Amino acid sequence: MSRFACPPLLHGPWTRALWSPLLRAGAFGALRGGHPGYPALGVTVPVPTPAELGLALERLTGTGAHVTLLCPPALARTAPDLLRAATRAGHEIAGDGLTRGAGELALLQTVAGQQVTAWRLRPSERNGAALRTLAAWDIHPLPPALPAPEPGGTAEVSPADLRVRLDDWRARGYRPVPVRELPGLRTATPADLAQHVYMRLVEDRFSAQSHLIDLTQRADGVMRIAPLDHAPPPLPFPPRTPTAELHLHSPRVVGLAARSPLTAYRAHTRSWGDVARALQTRPELARAQVVFGVTLLFGPLEKAGFTVAELPPLQAHWYGLGFRLLRLAYGTARPPSEGLPKMAWMTREAFLARHGGAGTESGTGPGD
Repeated sequence: MSRFACPPLLHGPWTRALWSPLLRAGAFGALRGGHPGYPALGVTVPVPTPAELGLALERLTGTGAHVTLLCPPALARTAPDLLRAATRAGHEIAGDGLTRGAGELALLQTVAGQQVTAWRLRPSERNGAALRTLAAWDIHPLPPALPAPEPGGTAEVSPADLRVRLDDWRARGYRPVPVRELPGLRTATPADLAQHVYMRLVEDRFSAQSHLIDLTQRADGVMRIAPLDHAPPPLPFPPRTPTAELHLHSPRVVGLAARSPLTAYRAHTRSWGDVARALQTRPELARAQVVFGVTLLFGPLEKAGFTVAELPPLQAHWYGLGFRLLRLAYGTARPPSEGLPKMAWMTREAFLARHGGAGTESGTGPGD
């Protein structure tokens, strides 16, 4: 795994804000995560005390799941038997918190009986000395845990909540694994930092302003939907007709397509059931009479029952520019099937008649 140099000396409280972007860009060999086209989810469990380590092992027994246990070096002295039991059970031991030096790292690895290759440092614990010590031992800073699960990402859970969360993730099509077993696990690059900044500054702001409803709770869910109080042209309906605009979860679609176009197509097809259920259950969408989206994928949508309409030339070129920016932001090298986007639409009644019974069975996902 490649690394790039970091500024040699950073001092003072103001520098704490710099560590997060530096690590997101791969400084000190920081990990980014796995391939976003697979349903694997790296699960980390903080176990700061022997009691919590024991509870985690107890809750994991019989689940068939293996996780990454975040272990302070002190556990090598206070809970050696539990560390060895964790290794025998197939769990990954990762470090947690500040270390006093190479001696503690060596003791943790020796007692656990496995090589420690990853470590978590909280924002308040990050400093050049600590990160250089880890790098000297070829230990990689772990990626930040995500607030919601994403394919190829990491999620943190307390020992007490393990069983409930594991059941929930599996029901949504995720495959919980230790971080080291994420398919395509790699170190971060500056491009990952740029993508993160784009998502926070552009995607998140657009989602908030558009009141987007997220329909990606399943591991291969790719749809989002926004309620509108009007029918934009070229929809052939009165201007004040309530509508619902479809949007794709771009990073997830790119990941699925990079793995396999067929996998992406199946995920897209399964997601129609999510849209139908939202139309039937979400109060914000109760009045929507038309479902529409502006897309380059109008061919598959036409096969799914949508009517395709040409956009005005200026509008089509404007949307086309936006789609090209998305492709740059998410790093897809796959060329679009069509040059300019079009609008695809279907009435609410027709959509529910066609897709209202679409299956979104538990456990189906990009791994099937």
